[in-house]
Amino acid sequence: MTRRRRSAYLPIKRAVDVMVSGVGLLVSAPVMAAVAVAVRRDLGSPVLFKQVRPGRDGQLFELIKFRTMRSFGPTDSVANDAERLTPFGSWLRSTSLDELPTLWNVLRGDMSLIGPRPLLVEYLDRYTPEQRRRHEVRPGITGLAQVRGRNLLSWEAKFAADVEYVDRLGPALDARILFSTVATVLRRHGISAPGQATMQLFTGSSSSVEPDAA
Repeated sequence: MTRRRRSAYLPIKRAVDVMVSGVGLLVSAPVMAAVAVAVRRDLGSPVLFKQVRPGRDGQLFELIKFRTMRSFGPTDSVANDAERLTPFGSWLRSTSLDELPTLWNVLRGDMSLIGPRPLLVEYLDRYTPEQRRRHEVRPGITGLAQVRGRNLLSWEAKFAADVEYVDRLGPALDARILFSTVATVLRRHGISAPGQATMQLFTGSSSSVEPDAA
């Protein structure tokens, strides 16, 4: 999509985000209330998971989701996410019900329905210049990387899909991703990386690491 056509599409994309997220929050309110009660019973308080994430142009915002993992004190030793993720939390992730509160981020303008997933702040310094282009648009609840394999993809493949989305941004691609997301969620495909409870941490691509001085 040309820059001019992209500029014309972005206000439409934002209007759709506002409309869908607003209606989604209203319609899903009973479901969210039931999930909140279940999270409170399984994991205790707080019910919501809140974490600062980078959005468009790297601007920070507070992501909101339902909690799926146990919280441990500073003296507790936890090796990985598998020890923190409860069976109920795993089910929430597999159904994507943990994402429902994120509609508030979309309504507020932090995120879009469709775009690169918002990742950890600590990753910002680990991207290559090309990978960093994923922040040229608002992050999304779902995106091209999610419908191509979600956590079954390598980090490099995910970021390549994110940049491809930035370059191909348009209504046809957004519609295709939206419909593909429904199928992906129903099939519960790619929820975790092989051998991982979720996804291994991104430590940087080989091309993003400067060689040691001789």
